[in-house]
Amino acid sequence: MYEEIKIQLADENPDALFADGFEEALIGVARRCSQPSLAIYDREKCIKILAKDMSYEEAEEYFEFNVSGAWMGPNTPLFLYRITE
Repeated sequence: MYEEIKIQLADENPDALFADGFEEALIGVARRCSQPSLAIYDREKCIKILAKDMSYEEAEEYFEFNVSGAWMGPNTPLFLYRITE
């Protein structure tokens, strides 16, 4: 699915950025009126990828500061925070 999303996004916004190492967490393309399309990742999947090499708490902290908190300009990917009960 990663390759299909990457191809779709390249057609819509060739300047869109991707989060290195999080290919398994890429879930789609986000669109908003009059704005460039962006890559969107599942936050929980990103943390699980990081947690392979560190504790869950360390992975969550690392993700929030270094991944989700990294602004790389208007083509920076989005991260979906699912709200569950």
